[in-house]
Amino acid sequence: MNISLNWLKEYAPVDLDAEEISRILTNTGIEVSGLRKHESIKGGLQGLVIGEVRACVAHPDSDHLHVTTVDIGEETPLQIVCGAPNVAAGQKVVVATIGTTLYRGDEAFTIRRSKIRGIESHGMICAEDEIGTGTAHDGILVLPANVVPGTKFSEYHKVYQDTIIEVEITPNRADAASHLGVARDLVAFLQQTGEIQLALPNTEAFRVDRDDTPFSVRIERPEACRRYAGLCLEGISVKPSPAWLQHRLSAIGLHPINNVVDVTNYILFGLGQPLHAFDLKKIKGNSVIVKSVAPGTKFTTLDGVERELHANDLMICNEEEPMCIAGIFGGRESGISPETTSIFIESACFDPVFIRKSARRLGLNTDASFRYERGTDPNIVLRALQLAALMIREVAGGEVTSRVFDLYPEPVADTAIQVNLARVDRLIGKKIERERVLRILRALEISVEERSGEDLLVRVPPYRVDVRREADVIEEILRVYGYNNVEIPGKLNASLNFSEKPDDFQLKNKISDLLAANGFHEVINNSLTKSTYFEGIDSFRPEETVMLCNPLSSDLNALRQSLLFGGLENIAYNINRKNVNLKLFEFGKAYSFRENAPDENPLHHYREENRLALFITGNKTPVAWNAPESKSDFFFLKAYCEMILQRLGLSTDHLTSEAAAGDLFREGIRYCLGDKPIVTLGIVNKIPLERVDVRQEVFFAEFAWENILQRLAKHAVTFVPMPRFPSVKRDLALLLDKEVTFKEVRDIAFATTRSLLKSVTLFDVYEGEKLGAGKKSYAVSFTLLDEGQTLTDKQIDKVMEKLIHAYTRQLNAEIR
Repeated sequence: MNISLNWLKEYAPVDLDAEEISRILTNTGIEVSGLRKHESIKGGLQGLVIGEVRACVAHPDSDHLHVTTVDIGEETPLQIVCGAPNVAAGQKVVVATIGTTLYRGDEAFTIRRSKIRGIESHGMICAEDEIGTGTAHDGILVLPANVVPGTKFSEYHKVYQDTIIEVEITPNRADAASHLGVARDLVAFLQQTGEIQLALPNTEAFRVDRDDTPFSVRIERPEACRRYAGLCLEGISVKPSPAWLQHRLSAIGLHPINNVVDVTNYILFGLGQPLHAFDLKKIKGNSVIVKSVAPGTKFTTLDGVERELHANDLMICNEEEPMCIAGIFGGRESGISPETTSIFIESACFDPVFIRKSARRLGLNTDASFRYERGTDPNIVLRALQLAALMIREVAGGEVTSRVFDLYPEPVADTAIQVNLARVDRLIGKKIERERVLRILRALEISVEERSGEDLLVRVPPYRVDVRREADVIEEILRVYGYNNVEIPGKLNASLNFSEKPDDFQLKNKISDLLAANGFHEVINNSLTKSTYFEGIDSFRPEETVMLCNPLSSDLNALRQSLLFGGLENIAYNINRKNVNLKLFEFGKAYSFRENAPDENPLHHYREENRLALFITGNKTPVAWNAPESKSDFFFLKAYCEMILQRLGLSTDHLTSEAAAGDLFREGIRYCLGDKPIVTLGIVNKIPLERVDVRQEVFFAEFAWENILQRLAKHAVTFVPMPRFPSVKRDLALLLDKEVTFKEVRDIAFATTRSLLKSVTLFDVYEGEKLGAGKKSYAVSFTLLDEGQTLTDKQIDKVMEKLIHAYTRQLNAEIR
């Protein structure tokens, strides 16, 4: 937000420069992000001087140029070649001397000594569009005869100059979204060291000229409109605003429109109170009604867009039709035009929730809605209205022809908060003198109603919508006292920390470090996504998607059921930028809705689950002269999943597995612990890839992190000493049916001889015509170990015979 230094000093009469004010504001919590100079004319007319044309003769080599001699108050007059048709001797003109920079829009050019058709020219006699004082270019600017040659043109024309303070307003500080709000903080800080008072605009001159306009105002939805005030003015003239008002608005980045609209904008950015002006003759029935209209009603706003209204959209209506979306945007039919001669001015305080929901539904974000959504001051409504009437009478003429309508059904009371001074010291970390605390509270317009020892009962004005608890009051005290005034203590206090096992944060960091060390990049995606991603995929049920009631857009209208599509969007983004070899991971949450909840608590319809997702696509390693291209595959992903499980103290040997192929995976596997899934991994199917426009294979795994944590809570780490006796390896080549999986081979092995068998690994798979149709060959390695003695050949042979017999009988295997 832009704050004008000149404007700010009207509310906070201080003799401080912009740098010092910026330092104070930043220290009190209103961060200043930058300072910049503002001039009503770019360049400030620097280098321009008033001159007198002493002589003017025709150029010997041109039929339209003139050679002039111009006195600019120096010893030697300047010779300037000029092409303007109206140049003549005796004129007082504006001269751009050599080295002067002139601006035309964003373009700039510098005046240099030059030769024009053989005659030297030492400057330029300017037209008004060349120096920014007007738009005419039919001739040079001729000044009154009484001006003195040599006078700086910037002193003659009086360029408006200002310093703009760019401030960053946090969402909770709606009160600071105006010059008055910023001035309040500045004055509160300065009152700690001197006598200074906030200067509010004086409205004592306001009066009703005559009350003869038949008009009425009523509120039909008081829960949405806390206060509504207005009045009528007649006999006004809509025209451009005076220069001072245009300069004020232009300085903060607003485009002046006309005197009436400019006054409402001036008060909006000055006091933080939105106003709206209606053409009085367009208010049918001479009535303003604050209400909602029938759902589906069509309404055309000032920008010419027809919008469909909701039953809870608060509208400002006349007797026949809506005229304005309350607190958000005006209507095209009731707006101010050059022909307007009478107006009704509205000053109101609307409920923030109603305004916020309507603004989101309609996709509108205006300066008025920005403030109403966060909460405005109901107590400044009347002062802002009176000030508007005074200013409009000043810049547009007219008279106040109605009484002041002020409907305030339930006045908003100050917020009462109990504050304990000992807790103030404890939270701030320093004991502050009690009188200093009370002085700060008074400076913040927080009144102390009662005091009993160390306990205070304070009342916070309604415009401070962010101060609702004792901690908020203490933060206000600290802001004004100064964060930098709280010294760093000489001793460090520490307390022992106990965290429940397993420590979720620690485990996530451990796995993140592991994956990063193996070449993965972490991604963080928005939990909001497209609901259409989950439609038509059986693995996701559309009815379980958590939909947003007021989405910002159709692309962000639901909470994700899986981390899959966020990662696929990352992959698509990278592939489009020629980064095709990717290994990504994400820790995030997935959401779902259940129609049948276990009890009546509505929150129990929703599930929020922590997940870990892995994504692999492209080559395993970059192509190099000494390394052939090797595409990523399912087993590449599976190895990383097993590595994660092993790092967590789990093993696929203790998990059951099942196929996970379907519309989500072309091929996949799901590991479970009992009936709880632990990780699902596979090759992503065509349908999800097409929805994000990815045309290369993607391998995806998703861990049910919460199920893993539940398992780890019961997981005990035990110490096993190194074996004292050697292990023995034996290999078998099994000719099997193609349908037989390695899992079956391993499970049979452990079921046959668990005491001596330590591991089963597959080290080769062969398929070929020589084996016969529907056959394949597995080369399997078995590791045997006896913890108590060295194995004998007899024991080893006996185990292998049992295995061969089991495979022959159960899998119809042949030993090759």
